[in-house]
Amino acid sequence: MRLDPEYLSATGGAQQELVLLHGWGSNREIWRPLLAGLRPWANITLLDLPGCAPGLACGEEIEWEAVLEAVLAAAPARAVYLGWSLGGQLALALAAHHPQRVAAVVTVCSNPRFVAEPGWPGMEPAAFAGFRAACLAQPAAALRRFDSLQAQGAARPRALLRQLQGQRRQAPGDELMTGLDWLAQLDQRQLLQTLPQPQLHLLAEHDGLVPAELQQAFEGLLQGAANARVQLLGGACHLAPLASATELAAATREFLAAADLLGAVALQGVGPDKRDIASSFSRAAASYDSVAQLQRDVGARLLARLPAGDPAAAVVLDLGCGTGCFRAGLTACYGSATYIGLDLAPGMVEFARGRAADEGLWLVGDVEALPLAPASVDLVFSSLAIQWCQRPELFFTELARVLKPAGRCVFTTLGPETLRELRLSWAAVDHRQHVNNFLPPGDLLAAAAGVRGIDLSLECERYGMHYRRVADLLAELKALGAHNMNRDRPAGLTSRRALQGMVQAYEAWRAEGLLPATYDVIFGEVTRR
Repeated sequence: MRLDPEYLSATGGAQQELVLLHGWGSNREIWRPLLAGLRPWANITLLDLPGCAPGLACGEEIEWEAVLEAVLAAAPARAVYLGWSLGGQLALALAAHHPQRVAAVVTVCSNPRFVAEPGWPGMEPAAFAGFRAACLAQPAAALRRFDSLQAQGAARPRALLRQLQGQRRQAPGDELMTGLDWLAQLDQRQLLQTLPQPQLHLLAEHDGLVPAELQQAFEGLLQGAANARVQLLGGACHLAPLASATELAAATREFLAAADLLGAVALQGVGPDKRDIASSFSRAAASYDSVAQLQRDVGARLLARLPAGDPAAAVVLDLGCGTGCFRAGLTACYGSATYIGLDLAPGMVEFARGRAADEGLWLVGDVEALPLAPASVDLVFSSLAIQWCQRPELFFTELARVLKPAGRCVFTTLGPETLRELRLSWAAVDHRQHVNNFLPPGDLLAAAAGVRGIDLSLECERYGMHYRRVADLLAELKALGAHNMNRDRPAGLTSRRALQGMVQAYEAWRAEGLLPATYDVIFGEVTRR
């Protein structure tokens, strides 16, 4: 059994690995509202679970132990497991049987013994048996009834039901009977008392499936476990991942911090601030095309590398689309495909949309957190955009997530030798950073090597631009929006003396009456296995 994980790198400094396990009758989409509160500090693995996800057929008999092994095979070497409903019971089993892989457990609206027994609250055996029979006879109708129970106690149950049911990709069938049998049989109460890892059990005040009085039963069961906590989410219903996402994310982070399970934040203050990048390129939208000769030349070379008219390409993403300069070329190559232009700079997207006369789909987004569904894109085209991404592992992780199997991305980016003449001329004047830094090919290869499911190949070429005066180069960079945006750039205006010293140093590079400016261009291709 092999699961298809969706791995989302932290958008800030990664402090922990989280594996999120959904419950019966659901799928990984149940966690989407929670991501805004988790991704700033955690890498996240999402999975669809056999026996629980409607329509997920494995082509083989689904056994509990096989699912446990499949989850571990798809997960990081060590992680915190967050399980909702039946997913909570799965997380507990993983913690008990594979303690070296599980750093801590958080269960949400999960009962270690789902079916009630004397002295233990849960679903009445007769009611459960009736529901199982109904699910066997008419799985779709039974799942709708189950949804109504999950939404009980919600402030807006109808809207919540629409959201829940809109997440399902396939109709339910007999694959769900396996999960129901697990719910009937599992009893993990004794296991809870022996777990060595920190554990948090979050219950919902208005849960229609897992009664709130379970809190007292839990606390009695865990009386001797110093590393265990039980907490009630006020006002929440069973669909807490959808309806109480903010509270759930906050409770999880608070628990992990108290358990000393959040590592030091990495990569803070590296590279330009994205707000500065977006603002700079937004301001440059109107002037960009007038000075973007290099960008056009490099983009044309990248377009020429694409196979002509691939009929299998249904969705093409122009990543870092800028003014939409390459939309016509991509449309000519893939005329029947849906074109998506995406850029970090709202001003660029607005300019491109206006020029395209409402053709295509235009989005403002970040290459490190693409606003696109998993496995939704056939081809990604990105020319001279990802050099502003200082965490390439996030870029490659997002490519692995949004590309369809056998999909690919062709891209160009700038290498560290870009504008070397300008960099060295400034170095003759002072030791401050006046030129943007760009990552070397080795960093890109290392970042891609750590991402499952993709292969990366790179080629490097040098491009030379020429100017009569240094001032012409500086004016072009400003018109492009590509002036110095590093956090360590000098504050305030550069002194006239320093500027004159840099210009004088640059004159040493003059040849045949012109000043050269080198661009170190990296051509890359990513293929999704």
